[in-house]
Amino acid sequence: MNGGGSAERIRQDIVRLCHARLDSRTFRVEAVRRIRKVIPVDVSFFATADPATLLFTSAVVDDILARATPQFIENEYLEDDSVKFSRLARGRSPVDSLGVATRGELGRSPRYREILAPMDLGDELRAALVVGSKCWGFMCLHRERSSPDFTPEEAAFLAKLTPHLAEGLRTALLIGDAPVTPSPSKGPGLVLLSDDLSLVAITPAAEGWLAEVATGDWPSSRELPDVVYTVAARLLALERGGSHVLPDPMPRMRLRTASGRWLVLHASRLRAADTVGQIAIIFEEARPSEIAPLIVDAYGLTKRESEITRLVLRGLSTAEVCEELYITPNTVRDHFKAIFDKVGVRSRRELVSQVFAQHYQPRMASGHEPNADGWFT
Repeated sequence: MNGGGSAERIRQDIVRLCHARLDSRTFRVEAVRRIRKVIPVDVSFFATADPATLLFTSAVVDDILARATPQFIENEYLEDDSVKFSRLARGRSPVDSLGVATRGELGRSPRYREILAPMDLGDELRAALVVGSKCWGFMCLHRERSSPDFTPEEAAFLAKLTPHLAEGLRTALLIGDAPVTPSPSKGPGLVLLSDDLSLVAITPAAEGWLAEVATGDWPSSRELPDVVYTVAARLLALERGGSHVLPDPMPRMRLRTASGRWLVLHASRLRAADTVGQIAIIFEEARPSEIAPLIVDAYGLTKRESEITRLVLRGLSTAEVCEELYITPNTVRDHFKAIFDKVGVRSRRELVSQVFAQHYQPRMASGHEPNADGWFT
């Protein structure tokens, strides 16, 4: 690590960079380039994350690491190992190295044995980028096996930067969240119905969403999928004072498309002057905070099972779930078994991995960038 005066000047330069309002990729490239002036690094990984779930949403990564992406994903979400990103995001210190965590015995880490060592890489320094109560991304710095491990001074230098780097990521997402013209299959869609539920009008975006509705959810005898009529009927029942007969009177429904994406449908009443207008059904893709409830609904989880599922997505351990919900470990284990049976997985790691594979990885692979709330544009 460079001397104190030089390191401090570079730290100040990085802090200024974090507030320079750069786009996300440029910011990450430039931040790593400056960090390398203080902390010798051979390859690096710098990812944005969804604050709602702590799952990756995009990554700027060196080629040698990119080729091993499936192995890193499996290790992060399916295996027990040292220095997991989700633990750093919730821990007392946002930075830790594999060398320190294994007390200098890197071979104790499955990630080192199975991924890093075969690539001739040695120690790694990981950081969770948290500002306030939200984690906006993760960084991992790697050294070759022939290089010395990261020092406590280098870890401390990076730790001082983590809130600034988090703010830089958050600002970059705000910059990149400019309005765009939606394609037929993206962005909110609108369907207008009359009171007899006949179709009045439909936007191109709604047509795009409807094209993705599975045939099993759309009987050929109907003009629109059943879920559209259901959410409209809920609105009519609410208006007519029949909400007491409905288990969930809110005019809101969820639908999974044939491509695996989740939609949220809202019903509302348009009004023009003193005239009661048509029924508007709005289609929009589920936001990150809604993904866990969607899984809950899809698999018929109970209220308690849904609470536990949300905590699992944020990486809480069994003990932490017990503390959060004031229940015993045996009760938590019973709930885990019920959740796994319903979802068709065998562990908490498989549950998180399934959510990542279905909702995050496809968007990352297609080059989608997250927006100002950490979800995808």
